[in-house]
Amino acid sequence: MSDIDDANPEFSSLQQLLDHIARTSRQKRKVSLELVVYAIGQRSFAPLLLLVGIILFSPLSGIPGVPSLMAVLVLLVAIQLLLGRQHFWLPQWILKRSVPEKQLLRTLDRLQKPARFIDRWLQPRFHFLVQRTGSYVIAAICAVIALALPAMEIIPFSATTAGLALTAFGLALMAHDGLLAIIAIVITGLLLMVILYGRL
Repeated sequence: MSDIDDANPEFSSLQQLLDHIARTSRQKRKVSLELVVYAIGQRSFAPLLLLVGIILFSPLSGIPGVPSLMAVLVLLVAIQLLLGRQHFWLPQWILKRSVPEKQLLRTLDRLQKPARFIDRWLQPRFHFLVQRTGSYVIAAICAVIALALPAMEIIPFSATTAGLALTAFGLALMAHDGLLAIIAIVITGLLLMVILYGRL
């Protein structure tokens, strides 16, 4: 599907992921989602979830249609994880979407300081919440968030909050941090309450 090598790298921190995306994106006039997805690996749910969370939590979420696009990406990956697939398939019409290199690198640079703070706090704990059955529960919750994302385009700051929840879930899976998964579940619950209240 692409001539980009899918090395499926391992990441142990948020800063590692941001640095890897930045290195991959430099010297490109336009950075496609395909380039980034293949750079971080197609076989791991956590980096893909982190990628979506970072995009939604950043100013990039203000681009019209981005929350809905990210919703499709999360939903496809979450469903494939629940079905037991080890290699995630994504359609070309999603992968070909791109953002300007300068805008992406500027966003990644702004996230460096928070990433260093977050990485110092992360640690393996409550493993049962992020392994096997726990990871499937997280995938199901992320699918619910994805289904709600299109509605968030008209509710101020809700897509950003969804990005925070997805980032937390991705970090929880990557760092095997069950406490962070609990925090992400609480954020998701509050987010869904806001959406339901906003639609009443």
